[in-house]
Amino acid sequence: MFNKIEQIWKAKDLRNKILFVLSMLVIFRLAAHIPVPGVDAAALQSLFESNQVLGLMNIFSGGGMQNFSIVMMGVAPYITSSIIFQLLGMIVPKLEEMQKEESGRTKINRWTRMATVPLAAIQSYGMITLLRQSSGAILGDISNIDLALTILTITAGTIFLMWIGELISEKKIGNGISLLIFAGIISALPQQVQQIIFNFDMSQIQILIGFVIVALVTIVGVVMINEGQRKIPVQYARQIRGSRTMGGSSTHLPLRVNMAGVMPIIFAISVVTFPPMIAQFFAHAKSDWLANFSQFIISAFDNQLIYGIIYFLLVFGFTFFYTEVVFKPDRIAENLQKQGGFIPGIRPGSHTSQYLTYTSHRIILAGALFLGVIAILPLIMRYFSGIQALAIGGTSLLIVVSVVIEVVKQVESQLTMRKYDGI
Repeated sequence: MFNKIEQIWKAKDLRNKILFVLSMLVIFRLAAHIPVPGVDAAALQSLFESNQVLGLMNIFSGGGMQNFSIVMMGVAPYITSSIIFQLLGMIVPKLEEMQKEESGRTKINRWTRMATVPLAAIQSYGMITLLRQSSGAILGDISNIDLALTILTITAGTIFLMWIGELISEKKIGNGISLLIFAGIISALPQQVQQIIFNFDMSQIQILIGFVIVALVTIVGVVMINEGQRKIPVQYARQIRGSRTMGGSSTHLPLRVNMAGVMPIIFAISVVTFPPMIAQFFAHAKSDWLANFSQFIISAFDNQLIYGIIYFLLVFGFTFFYTEVVFKPDRIAENLQKQGGFIPGIRPGSHTSQYLTYTSHRIILAGALFLGVIAILPLIMRYFSGIQALAIGGTSLLIVVSVVIEVVKQVESQLTMRKYDGI
């Protein structure tokens, strides 16, 4: 490890890239502590501590939502915009064709950035409306001009984070959006450790040891699932072109256990937080049936068992759904056939596609079950321990470990490239 650090430090351009990424993350953390004026901070913190849905959203905003900062929406609108265009790629044939070409992907990225602006404005307005309708005096009556300026400020904060994320991605030291989410999750850890130290009780020593053991087991499991893959053998037929003989080699096609990454959890969070948030708007409606129905939705999602079951099923289902989006067995089978490759014992073409589909579904089943358990791990720990889990829960831990693995791989690839340049 120290040898790698020494190599990174000696490579001036790589060192500068890493320092640039760290400086961007510092700017993000500073922006997360610049509050929008006119908010009762104590009442706002109390609301987020009592509402698990808002608490989950606050983690992914890096604590900016709890502080009502200028970047309170984080990169959630950008992620939502990306998801929309990925889904449209499955429905609209023209978009699907554009995704195959570099120029088409560039256009889609530009449209994604443009769609982020109205989405950020809508989501910020929804959050402000939710705070104004809450039971506590979090956000008092504000004029229309102040409301428009607040929405404009929060929207500009989201665009600022999107710009920072793209600057980080250009340095090839990990995905910028993922690193921003990573920094937001990690930032909550020192405060949690401080609370544990100040409120330490010897009667809870066994529970704390249990948390540490579960965290270590989870990290090992995340690494195994992320790095685990099924190697499908592929044989290339020999081809004679003129006086040269080509092909005849053997290789393998890696099918990852977790092809979808953390996207199913992000999808599930977007869906599971939507009904109770909408219900909050109608909790004090004049219509009795609408108010009662809203209270029923809020109470149902506050129930740990119901919330956990819905969350698990959403993660499980979205894992298969997103894998279908990113994994194209028909395209892989077509490319293999064009290159003269085949899977031993399987006929090229449609039979290869069917075999890859069947094999991938069996592999994804394990990955989907693992992601579902990871997602509800904080609820399980809270049920058995009786105390609130740490900020680095199952979902957060999955994202942190996945981002670290990605960053390490990209840094090592850049170090390897410099070795070849030296040769």
